[in-house]
Amino acid sequence: MNNAEKKKIDLDKRYLRMATIWSENSYCKRRQVGALIVKDKMIISDGYNGTPSGFENVCEDENNVTYPYVLHAEANAITKIARSNNNSEGATLYVTDAPCIECSKLIIQAGIKRVVYSRKYRLDDGLRLLEKAGIDVVFMTFENEK
Repeated sequence: MNNAEKKKIDLDKRYLRMATIWSENSYCKRRQVGALIVKDKMIISDGYNGTPSGFENVCEDENNVTYPYVLHAEANAITKIARSNNNSEGATLYVTDAPCIECSKLIIQAGIKRVVYSRKYRLDDGLRLLEKAGIDVVFMTFENEK
């Protein structure tokens, strides 16, 4: 591995750690997910899973079932861009968990070209859709590393 490749991997791991820290903002109990959208080495958006603006910050019902209106971290980050002067064309999405099929559709439509994630999900249909769309999908762990 050359120096440029090592630097890219180190940067990817840093952004993934930042997404993990960002996930701590989530009020969800079952799973906290964080996402960052990076373009030209600048964070242009961020998101974590949670309820829409104006809703109570409760993600699960009394049976620990997630409410259907809870937004995923990726969806929050992508929709935040829609309310800004930025765009995500050619950007990289760093997300703690593998994207679901619905978020994968948003990722494709947002022009994101690379997805880096650190936790696998029981379903892989979202990842397969991203790969079918020609998006570079990278699984990377960083636990127990400096």
